[in-house]
Amino acid sequence: MKFKTRQKIESHIPTASMADIVLLLLIFFMVTTIFKLEEGLPITLPRAESGADQERERLVHIWADRFSRISINDKLVRTENINAIVAAKLEENRGLIVAFNVDHRTKYLLVSDIMEELKDANAVNVSFTSMYEED
Repeated sequence: MKFKTRQKIESHIPTASMADIVLLLLIFFMVTTIFKLEEGLPITLPRAESGADQERERLVHIWADRFSRISINDKLVRTENINAIVAAKLEENRGLIVAFNVDHRTKYLLVSDIMEELKDANAVNVSFTSMYEED
């Protein structure tokens, strides 16, 4: 008597098109995903109802215009002299406030150089302002 060999039935999942399906799902999720930009914290800034005038002895005004001229308390100075002038004024008065006024057309390199000089002079109380002047 001859026995028949049984053929094994294999369960096989075709994976030939699996890469296509994964690629389509990837494209679908990339297209439909919404990327929310960072908005920061939801805050409401306070409005100033009044201001306090500072004594002239507590303020040092630094002005920079679009022609790269720098003025400290109405005296024209060079960038490399800012450190010494502000450091000398800080020695006289530790509570000194530096009011840094910049024209909106001033090159940022000049602003950066002045800020570096202020940092080297340990001027920690700095007020930054900018006024827009129409031509």
